[in-house]
Amino acid sequence: MSRYFLAVDIGASSGRHILGHLDNGKLKIEEIYRFENGMVNKGGRLLWDVERLFEEIKNGMKECVKLGKIPESMSVDTWAVDYVLLDEEDRVLGDTFGYRDERTKECDAKVYRLIPEKELYARTGIQKQIFNTVYQLMSDKIQQPEVLMRAKTFLMLPDYFQFRLTGKKMSEYTNATSTQLVSPDTKQWDKELIRRLGYPEEIFLPLQTPGTEAGCLTEEVAGEVGFDCKVVLCSSHDTASAVMALPKEKGDGLYISSGTWSLMGVELPKADCSEGSRQANLTNEGGYNYRFRYLKNIMGLWMIQSVRHELNDEYSFAQLCGMAEENENFPSRVDVNDGCFLAPADMRWEIRDYCRRTGQKVPQTLGELATVIYHSLADCYGRTTEELEELTGKTYDSVYVIGGGANAGYLNQLTADATGKTVFAGPVEATAIGNLMAQLIRAGELSDLTFARKCIYESFDIKKYQPQQLLKNP
Repeated sequence: MSRYFLAVDIGASSGRHILGHLDNGKLKIEEIYRFENGMVNKGGRLLWDVERLFEEIKNGMKECVKLGKIPESMSVDTWAVDYVLLDEEDRVLGDTFGYRDERTKECDAKVYRLIPEKELYARTGIQKQIFNTVYQLMSDKIQQPEVLMRAKTFLMLPDYFQFRLTGKKMSEYTNATSTQLVSPDTKQWDKELIRRLGYPEEIFLPLQTPGTEAGCLTEEVAGEVGFDCKVVLCSSHDTASAVMALPKEKGDGLYISSGTWSLMGVELPKADCSEGSRQANLTNEGGYNYRFRYLKNIMGLWMIQSVRHELNDEYSFAQLCGMAEENENFPSRVDVNDGCFLAPADMRWEIRDYCRRTGQKVPQTLGELATVIYHSLADCYGRTTEELEELTGKTYDSVYVIGGGANAGYLNQLTADATGKTVFAGPVEATAIGNLMAQLIRAGELSDLTFARKCIYESFDIKKYQPQQLLKNP
């Protein structure tokens, strides 16, 4: 009789419920439910509809009953930095803002008046991004102080959903590190930093590690979905779960968690909070077993996703890759991390305007736009590889591309060429698989992370891409 486990993986553009179980030592996964996600524009504000998302979580759970596959446990992961504030009766206070909202504009300067930027990095090791939680809370403090004053509990989004499932409030470590308020030394909230910033320190709960059991479903939720199960904390920052799913049998390598964002980095046993890392805008996010994900946030597939949506999703990503390849000699490039691409009204116009402003040839056709995006991404991967090797003092021979971008064969080949490394692409559902890994290890089905990664390597089709120069000069 198979033991089933449920991963609820909610990304910024979609969510999915994936059931997993071991069969003769190999992990078998089955997507049983998928739903759309996205920020809602409400009066010019970009918000998350957390009530709808919680309903979708329960809708997906009901599919387990229809299939006759009841999970022993489940866990929820989401993107980072966004949160809810609860009042004394555990009701959500105010709106739940999305990270692309502009409310944090100029909040960095207000933070730095209280703690200098260099010191903030030295204390937390987290790269500056204007949407980091530390700046969002400063926006709350300035723009809606009454909300912050009434708050009794701070919860990151996966913690909030797991609270709604179990009635128990817990804060998970990996996602908390993205707030830029956690000490990489103590692995807990930096209470002195929080006090200096004027945030109420009592709202932050002690941090728990992935694998911690939150509890069983509430009677109300169990009655609605048709079963009860344990809820276990996974590495609830989606990238932390994805990196758990690196299909490595042995050795070390770079990774790219490739989706709406591209998170490119390596794993370190200790955070590097040096000035050199800060200058390179690298981050030290918490990972499973207190490994540090030393990485850079890169705009990722957001740009091509946006172009596709602007054309009413008329073309598949495979078609867009094909068009890009047909126009691969188009010369223009953009800085994919430029702020103009974060939340533009029209991505195609923004790319063309960037090329115009920088004196480059302006792409006109869809194929030219696609090749600009894919080549610019690969070039960024190449530069980031050089930075990581210089700062770690190591040379890596491979890059593991995990997540949705593992399907982008054209981009994977460009990445191999730009980095000069062998690229291993897959698994696509890395985040959900990492979510399942935490549960399977907790349940004793897998002994540890090393064994889990070996299982992933043997369970999924991993594609290999060699740099073109190596193919020409074997």
